[in-house]
Amino acid sequence: MDLASWIAALESVLGGTSRAAFPSEFSIGGIFLPPLLITSALGVAAASVTAVLLNRLRLARFFYYPPLVYVALAIVYTGLISDLFLPV
Repeated sequence: MDLASWIAALESVLGGTSRAAFPSEFSIGGIFLPPLLITSALGVAAASVTAVLLNRLRLARFFYYPPLVYVALAIVYTGLISDLFLPV
């Protein structure tokens, strides 16, 4: 048995899925986009919504430097979206 058949057997036993089942890139209107671009755009959008909510609730005044919090939220949301919704 070679390594590929061992990995396939292990994935079938553990209930995992093959990497070939997930897309490596997305096609939108005939333009191929990498998954990280999609997840980063969604992460920035989620961070923008969170920043608007923090400003409306006047909670952003408790942060020392709110733009840095915005960047941190964008990175955290990008990581969460990538891990939870696009397991590539």
